[in-house]
Amino acid sequence: MTEKKPVIFAFTGKGGVGKTSLSAQCVRLLSENFPDKKVLAIDADPAIGLATALGVEVGSTVDDIRKMFVETAEEGDKKAAIEMLGEAKFRLVDAMVEEQNISFLAIGRPESAGCYCKVNAYLKEIISSIADNYDYVVIDGEAGIEQVNRRVMEEVTNLVLVSDASKKGLGVVHTIQMVAEELTMADNIGLIINRIPSAVDPGEIDTEGLKVLAMIGDDPGMAMADMRGDSAFSAEKDAPVVNGMRRALEEMGIL
Repeated sequence: MTEKKPVIFAFTGKGGVGKTSLSAQCVRLLSENFPDKKVLAIDADPAIGLATALGVEVGSTVDDIRKMFVETAEEGDKKAAIEMLGEAKFRLVDAMVEEQNISFLAIGRPESAGCYCKVNAYLKEIISSIADNYDYVVIDGEAGIEQVNRRVMEEVTNLVLVSDASKKGLGVVHTIQMVAEELTMADNIGLIINRIPSAVDPGEIDTEGLKVLAMIGDDPGMAMADMRGDSAFSAEKDAPVVNGMRRALEEMGIL
């Protein structure tokens, strides 16, 4: 009997266009629509915004655990370091925050400014080692192409590209799409255009052939909620960002 694999979503794209808010709403909708399923939310953006969006208090992060391994190895205690590596999966479980059917894990910040390589490599191992314990995994990735280019997203099944209506933003996600088609095993690669100004006709936006999952208008209410740090679960069920994420999940065949 073939073991059922989890459905893994990863959100990436242009920075500053609501990627994290959409990731949080994806977690919310999966949790609410499938209460008997297990959802893992991974905050893979060094800005650690998904925790706030989900109303989660972060304790230890994946990088905190990685640093313990490194420090033990640097002290010359190789035996202890090997033992710690063997316990890595259990330590990751301890680092998770659990609420109802949702588990949350933060990757954390890198050890030095601008260097995410070790954290990204560790993230890939985490996805492989613990994802099979869940029905759905939602990754709030960092903006831009780095995590896709380093094959961190290799095992993702649904890659969600997020942009605004600007030519620059759509150019960024188009580049990510081209790289992702070569380096990931994603069944679905789709685009959400978020924060579309009311003066812009969505029909006139050039998506450069990308599959559009949803188009979402500018939402002042969500902007205020982000400013206050409100949880995604407090958003009205008919709010534009909630409706938009619901349409995207329908387009991907999830709802």
